[in-house]
Amino acid sequence: MKPIGVAVVGTGWCGGIRAETLAAHPLAASLHLAEIRPERLNELKAKLKPKSATADYRELLRNKEIEAVYISATPESTHYPMARDFLAAGKHVFLEKPIALELSEADELIKLSGENKLKFSIGYSQRFNPKYAYVRKLIRDGTIGKPVSALVSRHITRGLGSKISGRIKLSPAAMEATHDLDFVLWCLEPAKPVRVYSQVNYGAMKAVSGAPDTQWLTVTLDSGLSFVVGGGWSLPPGYPNFSTTWIEMVGADGVVMVDDSHRDVMVNTMAKGMQLPMSTMPGEFVEHTYAGPMAAETVHFLEAVALERPVLVTPQHARMVMEVYIAADLSAERNEAVTLPLQWPKKIRSASA
Repeated sequence: MKPIGVAVVGTGWCGGIRAETLAAHPLAASLHLAEIRPERLNELKAKLKPKSATADYRELLRNKEIEAVYISATPESTHYPMARDFLAAGKHVFLEKPIALELSEADELIKLSGENKLKFSIGYSQRFNPKYAYVRKLIRDGTIGKPVSALVSRHITRGLGSKISGRIKLSPAAMEATHDLDFVLWCLEPAKPVRVYSQVNYGAMKAVSGAPDTQWLTVTLDSGLSFVVGGGWSLPPGYPNFSTTWIEMVGADGVVMVDDSHRDVMVNTMAKGMQLPMSTMPGEFVEHTYAGPMAAETVHFLEAVALERPVLVTPQHARMVMEVYIAADLSAERNEAVTLPLQWPKKIRSASA
C-alpha cells in the first residue's frame, strides 16, 4: 500500500463530493484543491484542511507530490485542456464526463495517457450503483439468456436541467443519456455500435436554454441487438436534484427490470412539502455514511493508482459512448439514421454544441 498525493480541480457539487471522500481516505497522503470561486475555496480549506489550495489549476502541474488528479471543473469545455495538461505533466487523471467535446480531442488524450503510461478514466458513476452492477451480472452470467433488447429511460428536474443546458450547448444525449449508453454498452460488451437513430422533443426547456426537453436514441450493435435509451431534463421542479430511471433488460430466457426512481425514502413536512432525499445521481453524505455511487467511484480511482489496479471505465469505452451521442445529435438534426464509425473530418463535434 502506497498512499499518494491527490488533487481535485473544481469543487462544486461533484468535485466537492470527491474532495470530501478523498480527505477522509487513508490512501490519500495529501489533498490539494483548485477552485476559482474564493468563497468556496475558503469553505473547503476550513473544512478539509488541504495541504494546498489555489485558484489556478496550473500551479498543481508543477507539484511533484501530486500523483492523481480528479477534474470536476465546469463548463465542460475545460475538460480537454485540463486533462491534456495534467497527462502531459505525468499525472494520472480522473475526468468527469464528457471525455472531450471533439473526437480528435478524445483521441489525443487517450494517446497521451498511453504514451506516458498513466491511468485515465471517465466519470460514469452509475457503474458503481449496486442495482446497475446486478443487471450486468445477470446478463454476463447468462441468467436471463441471450440478450434480446434493452431499454433505459432517465429524467431529471428542469431546475437541474437548466443549470446543465445553460452552461454549455450539449444535448440530453451527451449530458444525461450518456450514463445509460455507457451502462448498456458495458453490459453488452464486446458488441460495438454500428448504427444510431435519434429524435428530440421540445417543450419547457426551449425558452430557458434552447435545448430539447428529451432525446431518444435507438442503437444497433454489430451483434444484431438494438436497444433504446431516452433522457430528459424537464421534470417539474419538485425535489431540486431528483433523478428517476427505469431499466428493462430482456433476454431469451428471462428479464430483469429496475425501478431506480428513488421513491423508497419520502419526507413530507409542513415547511417544505414532499421531499425525496437520497435521490440524486451522484448521491449525498448522510452523517457517517454516503448514499450513492460517487464516493465508491472516487475511491476506486484512488485505489487503481495507489495499488496499481486497472480502471473500470476505460477512456476507449468513453470515446465509443461519445461517438454514439454525437451520432445521435447528427441523426436528430438530419432526421435519418447515422452509421458508425463516423467517417467525417478529424474534428467532429456534437451537433448541439
